[in-house]
Amino acid sequence: MSTVTATLSYFTPPTDGSRPWQYITPPDPKSGLPASNFGSENHQAEIENIRGKEDSYSLDTSGFQFHKREARHKAFNDVAAIEREYYPESIEFIKEYTGANKVVIFDHTVRRRRPGDTENTPQKRQPVPRVHVDQTKASATARVHRHLPGDEAPSLVKRRFQIINLWRPIKNPAIDWPLAFCDYRSVDPNKDFVPTTHKYPDYDGETMAVKFNPSHRWKYIKGMTPDEFVLIKCFDSKEGVAAFVPHTGFEDPSTPPDAPPRESIELRALVFYDE
Repeated sequence: MSTVTATLSYFTPPTDGSRPWQYITPPDPKSGLPASNFGSENHQAEIENIRGKEDSYSLDTSGFQFHKREARHKAFNDVAAIEREYYPESIEFIKEYTGANKVVIFDHTVRRRRPGDTENTPQKRQPVPRVHVDQTKASATARVHRHLPGDEAPSLVKRRFQIINLWRPIKNPAIDWPLAFCDYRSVDPNKDFVPTTHKYPDYDGETMAVKFNPSHRWKYIKGMTPDEFVLIKCFDSKEGVAAFVPHTGFEDPSTPPDAPPRESIELRALVFYDE
């Protein structure tokens, strides 16, 4: 078994006992406003490289699923071109690998790590170095109503629906700051997660912060290439399957010093089923 030992950042609650919150884009430092009201603590974790064993992990068991499929779109520099060219092919990938009958991509983020650059604005997103889950049940349901027509949303949320991210390296293999995933079968859904307000400029969303649990089992694929992608489950309304998967970017200690900084794109999709 090939593993690395890495430092992962977990949630610690606000000291005043209040509900945790954070801004999606940190306020101007000159304003004196904090970016969040909660803290973090570092823990060492064994992270297993599961290359060659990808078939042992699926969306319904572990909460993540790796695939190899080249994207026709290659540039990832223009928002309109990404939406026009990359969205449709990715929708087809998600339908093929999940069996869903309807997929709606509601946004995407391109991340390019910039060593020494602390700016993290919408135009300069960097890898997220914190264990988290992108959605809660409340925020997932709100997303359906936010992004689907009012005459469709009520019936769609009565059937199975999911939020799934499609994450892919771009330009180079993701040797630098790869993504790690915590197998859902190793989490305690009732104790490990804390709903956290996610403040956007025009509304409040909700994510889940993750508390440390020594039972967590972490996985990754070393050196994912631009021809590979991973489906990341952020929410599932169906009971009896993996509901979501905690994940984080991490500094892999086995990364060569000359590895190019990580570049990646993640699409966020509402995924619907007939069942």
